[in-house]
Amino acid sequence: MDYDVLILGGGIIGCAVAYELSKYSLNVALIEKNYDIADDVALTNTAIVYDGMECEDTLMAKLEFMGNAMFEDITKKFNIPFKRCGSLITAEGEKGEAEIERLYNRAQDRGIEYVRLLNGYEAKEIEPGLGEGTGRALYSPNTGVVCPYDLAIAYGEVAFDNGVIFRLEEEVLDIEKTSRGVKVTTNKNKFTCRMVLNTIPGQHYRIDPDRNKSIKSEEYINYILIDEDNNDKYSNIVFSLKENGGSAYYINTLTEHSILSVRTDKVLSLEETLNAVACLEVNIDRDGIDSFYSDQSSNDVIIIDDSYLNNGYIRITGSHYGRVTMTPAIAKMVCETIVGNLNGRPRKDFKDSRREIFKFRELSNEERHQLIKVDKNYGKVICTCRLITEGEIIDSIRRPLGARTLQGIQRRTGAAIGKCKSSYCLNRIIKILARETNRQVTEIVKDSKKSRLVMCRIKEFDDV
Repeated sequence: MDYDVLILGGGIIGCAVAYELSKYSLNVALIEKNYDIADDVALTNTAIVYDGMECEDTLMAKLEFMGNAMFEDITKKFNIPFKRCGSLITAEGEKGEAEIERLYNRAQDRGIEYVRLLNGYEAKEIEPGLGEGTGRALYSPNTGVVCPYDLAIAYGEVAFDNGVIFRLEEEVLDIEKTSRGVKVTTNKNKFTCRMVLNTIPGQHYRIDPDRNKSIKSEEYINYILIDEDNNDKYSNIVFSLKENGGSAYYINTLTEHSILSVRTDKVLSLEETLNAVACLEVNIDRDGIDSFYSDQSSNDVIIIDDSYLNNGYIRITGSHYGRVTMTPAIAKMVCETIVGNLNGRPRKDFKDSRREIFKFRELSNEERHQLIKVDKNYGKVICTCRLITEGEIIDSIRRPLGARTLQGIQRRTGAAIGKCKSSYCLNRIIKILARETNRQVTEIVKDSKKSRLVMCRIKEFDDV
């Protein structure tokens, strides 16, 4: 056998399962077709950690509730920003108020603690910025915000340090059951293993009991990212249920921005989005809008399908907007199934910590001087908007599973996503990435093979 377990897909769930399995004496590898892990996580630096109250599906709500309870320990262990800021759900009209009461009763039935049904006066005591017409509201102190790609990369790095092999830029073509175990064929190799975990939604192979494509519900989230200097109205996450369907919400992020967004069944223009979020009573200075974009949102049921476990195959199907919240719970459940099936034993030498990261902008002047004495590259500021140094960029490349693309550096450091939109630092980052990975600048990509940043040199000379 080449491996005990092969994990297909380096998204946040795949990396979390790799981390959980690395605690045991198993030979584990993860296969990812892209240059980097965590490609399924949006570049937005903040994801909501739900508590299961808002979710219609009972199973998804249970996974959210279980995952929510695990976030303090995980984020503290990995030194990842996490803020349990709480949330308020408001609504428009009688129909909206009836919906809020329904959500409250459902939260009580599900055993979600500390959820309170408020009148308008009580809601304004928690969030004074709410409009005068606010009627009933639903408050939960359980919800929070986390940086999703920080979490996914931390899972991957700790798994890597504990012996999990990451095979990047390798695509799985087929999986089949053989007399020797499970055979996995990629575009580069053929492997045999005792068990395969398929975490890629919608991907089906010869081993799958059925090959019908799952039907995805299509929804869109339209985001407006605004500078916190221009608006810092709410301290909680504020949801507004719209009378004609859909919802708008406000998130005070983990950095210097706030997010206004609206969930709809179509992509909206900036004007349409501004009109849709007007119910949040936020005065938006257009000069303070950092960016505007739309992204697809899924509301499918995530299923851990172990019906083919006897043949050494588990798959996770479906995609859900609360995937980040559910990830710790899903990873634990899948790990217990695999370890129980393969009789894995806990490792005595497991290292349950992430290598230290120095964020220059968060250090005191004394700490900065000490760091520069150790490595002078921390004294060279590359991204002036976010105060990111060359030392941080080099570290993001040299770390376990280090960045190999511009977006990989953006995810790990926050460089090139400031107010100047990389107009000052882009060329410098490309040169650093080329130098550190021993490539030409024309080979550097944004995130995939078809996204080269520099197409060619302007002039070429044989001799100088």
